[in-house]
Amino acid sequence: MEKNHAEAARVVGIDLSTLKRWLRLPEFIEAWRRARWEVVELAYARAQQNSGAAISVLLKLMVDPATPSSGRIRAALGVFGLAHEALDLDIETRLSELERAAEASKPGNTRRSR
Repeated sequence: MEKNHAEAARVVGIDLSTLKRWLRLPEFIEAWRRARWEVVELAYARAQQNSGAAISVLLKLMVDPATPSSGRIRAALGVFGLAHEALDLDIETRLSELERAAEASKPGNTRRSR
């Protein structure tokens, strides 16, 4: 991704005015947003693939007496934050399941929960 529109236009070999015109087209904006989202999804997938290594580093730094206290505190807060996010995700998942079950059990709903 380029820093600004002028640099992006230069990289793809178009005039800046062409890019600015395209940025007013809804279909271009939609495609551009989809492409940006794909980049973000890939980054998140890469982060998830390496989360085990990241947590190992945090845990080692957290308990290593050679790590300055400020670093151990930050590592501990990082581990705590990740644990909290995992709990939030678990709660969100369970809530979604309950909402689906409640919707499926409403009278007149032909779609039943599995």
